[in-house]
Amino acid sequence: MRVVGIGAGGHARMLVEMIQAQGGEIVGLVDADPARKGTTVLGIPVLGGDEQLDAVARAGVKLAFLGVGAVGDNSRRRKVWDAVRDRGFEFMTVIASSAYVSPSAVIGEGTCVFPGAIIGAGARLGRNVIVNTGAIVEHDCELGDHVHVASGAVLAGGVHAGEGAHVGAGASVKQGVRLGRECVVGLGAAVIDDVADGITVGGVPARPLQTRVTR
Repeated sequence: MRVVGIGAGGHARMLVEMIQAQGGEIVGLVDADPARKGTTVLGIPVLGGDEQLDAVARAGVKLAFLGVGAVGDNSRRRKVWDAVRDRGFEFMTVIASSAYVSPSAVIGEGTCVFPGAIIGAGARLGRNVIVNTGAIVEHDCELGDHVHVASGAVLAGGVHAGEGAHVGAGASVKQGVRLGRECVVGLGAAVIDDVADGITVGGVPARPLQTRVTR
């Protein structure tokens, strides 16, 4: 399995280790920062910017992983995803060996489940979802495309998160709550009520802090 990585920062480093542990061959990384060209990440060369993807594709590599992280705003990840897909690549789904994913869960293309994370029975995760280190997505949760559940966050049973939502590190979301598209749940928040599209909430219990314009 030969794969190219998109991004060369900390999120990419985690994925490099996870993929290598599973026997994947990473042919290189691309990154928009020109200063990273010619450097290495855990021994993997940074080939240059996205323009290098055409040469990678000609070499027969058609599988990519998205090593671009996000804090709060997932729109950049979505744009990178779309641009790489438009070049004809498919995205690798990466699940750490120490994560637990229920056999009845459904995991979408390019989703990454990090070490120590738990995905419960009947959960449905869309494309390009991040379930970060130690996070819990309980039974019957439904996460739309491009959602990020940050490290240590807990979604109780039946939570629904709309496309592009972000749940901050250590946050907790009560069972059955609906999180709107592109909403942001702040660090350590406790969400007990539904959150509308584009709203940022924080605190215990969580309250609205800011409104963003959604697509």
